[in-house]
Amino acid sequence: MSVPSQLSVEAGQQQSKSSTTRRNFLKGSGACMAAITAMSVSSGPAFAAGSDNGSLTLSNKWDKTFPKSDRVDHRKVSFRNRYGITLAADLYVPKNINGKQAALAVSGPFGAVKEQSSGLYAQTMAERGFVTLAFDPSYTGESGGEPRNVASPDINTEDFSAAVDFLGLQSNVDRNRIGVIGICGFSGMALTAATSDSRIKAVATTSMYDMSRSMSRGYKDGYTMEQRQKVIDYLSEQRWEDAESGDYAVGYHEVPFDENGNIVTGQRVLPETLPEDPNPVLAAFFDYYRTPRGFHPRGINSTTAWTATTPMSFFSFPMYANIEMIAPRPILLVAGEDAHSLYYSEDVYKQAPDPKELVIVPNADHVDLYDQMDKIPFDKLTSFFDKNLA
Repeated sequence: MSVPSQLSVEAGQQQSKSSTTRRNFLKGSGACMAAITAMSVSSGPAFAAGSDNGSLTLSNKWDKTFPKSDRVDHRKVSFRNRYGITLAADLYVPKNINGKQAALAVSGPFGAVKEQSSGLYAQTMAERGFVTLAFDPSYTGESGGEPRNVASPDINTEDFSAAVDFLGLQSNVDRNRIGVIGICGFSGMALTAATSDSRIKAVATTSMYDMSRSMSRGYKDGYTMEQRQKVIDYLSEQRWEDAESGDYAVGYHEVPFDENGNIVTGQRVLPETLPEDPNPVLAAFFDYYRTPRGFHPRGINSTTAWTATTPMSFFSFPMYANIEMIAPRPILLVAGEDAHSLYYSEDVYKQAPDPKELVIVPNADHVDLYDQMDKIPFDKLTSFFDKNLA
């Protein structure tokens, strides 16, 4: 999901009274965002799903933004997707289980890491009886892939299927009972994965954001055709700059415009500090990613930005374009009543075939569903997967 461009620009304009540099930080538009972490990925089998740790160096130190549960066993694991990228993940297993269990793969928000919201969802659903896997998408967090901080609608969709590969090879998982949960910007990838991977038996999304639509059309489809062309021209020129420098610049993944119609550039998704009287959406994201509540040093939203050319592939790759192929497998869409992103879930609900369900959480905004245990409808998620992964 993204902070709407115009809101970030407004925030930057407010803060320019005290700091031009800080103004540039605030003008970004994205906010579902793993610091640049060098990974040493050695060569090996092109496909090694099911291996623990593999060629990544992973620490079992508990470094999550939520407390560890004493009802769940946890370990770090790794596996490869079909592009040969090694993914890092946290596997959560209910204690004292016997036989083969239903399982869930979880990822998101866009630019977050498994130590944040997806890990909280995975651990909580493990407490409720599921074997769960929260993974860092390719190029982010502890997962492999170079350059760092790249998002790809294709590869990140594949990451969900690779997570299904891993889960289905576990001795305590029934491979015919695997579902996925996509949070925020990874909701679109979760739905897209299910359109071509029938091993995914049920899909749930929370605080959904369609990153292809967001990047190529702007918040609430606000880009004009002229602005869309300007973004494409900007991205194309950025490729020349990257090619000449031999490096990849970072920038906003939903490109904003200033009051004069010019593209705004910057190197951070969220500012160091909030301006006075910030827009509530910007403040909500800041309160999660930039405070002890949800900050993580590997989180893109917490510390940096995506590579500046990230939007290019999202212009060319619409999410869940074949959503009708998910049926008769069920879809559950969960969104906050007060979320600025609610329209994404509502629009998908209109497009999706039955069986489907839209759950709107009262008095909840987009970010509330990242970690607010009194607002995330875990009972509903549990009953949905209990029924559809029976």
